[in-house]
Amino acid sequence: MKIVVMSDSHGDKETVKAVSALSADATFHCGDSELSFDDSVLQTMHKVRGNCDRDARFPASVAVKVEGKTVLAVHGHEHDVKQSLMGLYYYAKESGADIVLFGHSHLYGAEMKDGILFLNPGSTMQPRGGKDATYAVVEWDETVRVTFKNMASEIVDFIEIKKI
Repeated sequence: MKIVVMSDSHGDKETVKAVSALSADATFHCGDSELSFDDSVLQTMHKVRGNCDRDARFPASVAVKVEGKTVLAVHGHEHDVKQSLMGLYYYAKESGADIVLFGHSHLYGAEMKDGILFLNPGSTMQPRGGKDATYAVVEWDETVRVTFKNMASEIVDFIEIKKI
């Protein structure tokens, strides 16, 4: 399975267009696109509402099956992800998620907890912490590989997690 994840593009259609054109089994935008729900650049992806999105048609979360895995996407502001992942962890357990995607902090990172992958792709437009603007590619087979890439599609960071 291969998924592409972006977040916090804050009105920049060009980065959304470029990332959404990448080949994947599914593409996700974790909120703060600041575009309308029916904007053409968002039509090929699963998307959620961030704290800066004004279009009420965006759902607060989406849970979809991709190649047999349940992928849960949220923005993160309603789960206080800047403080802790515990609220999101409990929501993921209740949802039966295998993968949890979120944004909001504008900082990329990934970790596995109790067999659930938690992933923040960073921000495609307004990165924080002196980091590059990033999106993420997740490949899940015998191992879980997460690659964080900048807007030139160069690898910024890479995490490989062997499943037990």
